[in-house]
Amino acid sequence: MKYHVITLGCQMNLSDGERVNAVLNEAGYEWTDNEEEAGLIGILACSVRQKAIDKVYSRIHKWNKWKNTKNLVTFISGCVLPDDHEKFLKLFDITFQMKDLPKLPEMISQYGIATPTHLKVGIDPHNENIEEFWNVKPNYQSGFEAFIPIQNGCDKFCTFCAVPYTRGREVSRPSKDIITEVALLAAQGYKSITLLGQNVNSYGLDKKGEEINFPQLLREIGELGNRLKKEFWLYFTSPHPRDMTDEVIEVIGQYPVLAKQIHLPMQSGDDKVLMRMNRKHNMEKYRHIIETIRRVIPQATIFTDIIVGFTGETDEQFDNTRKAMEEFKFNMSYTAIYSPRPGATSHRWIDDVPQEEKKRRLHVLTEELRKHNLPYNSNLVGQTKRILVRGTDRKEGYLSGHTEGKLIVRFAAENEKLIGQFVDVKITSASDFSMEGELVKTEVEVVA
Repeated sequence: MKYHVITLGCQMNLSDGERVNAVLNEAGYEWTDNEEEAGLIGILACSVRQKAIDKVYSRIHKWNKWKNTKNLVTFISGCVLPDDHEKFLKLFDITFQMKDLPKLPEMISQYGIATPTHLKVGIDPHNENIEEFWNVKPNYQSGFEAFIPIQNGCDKFCTFCAVPYTRGREVSRPSKDIITEVALLAAQGYKSITLLGQNVNSYGLDKKGEEINFPQLLREIGELGNRLKKEFWLYFTSPHPRDMTDEVIEVIGQYPVLAKQIHLPMQSGDDKVLMRMNRKHNMEKYRHIIETIRRVIPQATIFTDIIVGFTGETDEQFDNTRKAMEEFKFNMSYTAIYSPRPGATSHRWIDDVPQEEKKRRLHVLTEELRKHNLPYNSNLVGQTKRILVRGTDRKEGYLSGHTEGKLIVRFAAENEKLIGQFVDVKITSASDFSMEGELVKTEVEVVA
């Protein structure tokens, strides 16, 4: 039987999808890019955003109509809120939590029989048996970029966020398994490896001293990189400011394989809003982290996440966020318009910032980001940068990649064998969100 799986949401869902494919391939199912010829269709959903859930409903209504003319089994998993999970029970043939993935082939074979797994509603808050899921060897979708889950769940309970209700409480994966997977990928020539978790820098804290902590994990990987003498960049996402220590930053500065790029969600630049968000950090703490990064790793790029129009956010509080962006001069900001999520605490509060005002605030922050990006990128003109080539560019005859700091660079080249390789590019021009350069002839380029 052929299968097709659609993945929505963040990198964690993408990583989960690689394990879903691996389990189905091992069970004898055959992947197809064409969902219309599949007899088994699944979707990894994301209840964190309403738009993603709307896509789920659109898909399943279409698939259920197909059942009038063909045999089809559908399943759903991923980041799903309990309320959504209960509704999906009536629409999908199989629903399951990701920790139960190893049992999926059995669920499919028993489809039509009422099984406890299929009828279970809600999220297991303790993430029992998650190790079985982690032990599934993923079917990596790229030959040079890979994602490694190091924990699952979240204990922070930000008032705007649904993750603790979709993935349960924090559970850390055994460090020996993480390091083994990194070593395997590096040995196979992977160039970009990203550690994934809802709060990666709280890694190990749930083990109460029985596991190493996050800076120790990074140090182990840094030492591994030194021993292997393989060139790769190790990233992580996302850390929480509350648990970000000076030690994490110092370790990143010590090891070449630990990429000099840090994604540090700010969410708001106003202390009162941060308090309503239950972020458990304030701007003084956040400012200290940024200052430490600038001092210890001056070459590092800094990315952030921001929410505009959170419940009760005044014009003055929003302007504090704009001022924070002006102060910190982020290299990239993933800015989202606030939307209440069922299950999250703030869903019970009045969503009192008009949609048009939210859009205006989003535009203001986008322009603030542009204002600081162009000077930063322009300062790189004339420099030669190491680039990981990720694919063809929209500009004909060009390839595109990113620097160690995840800044986008395009350059003229038609040799697609360079994709997935490191090359050196001399920067010749810059714009707000990307740069252009000339390929410096290297041994890799000549051999390719």
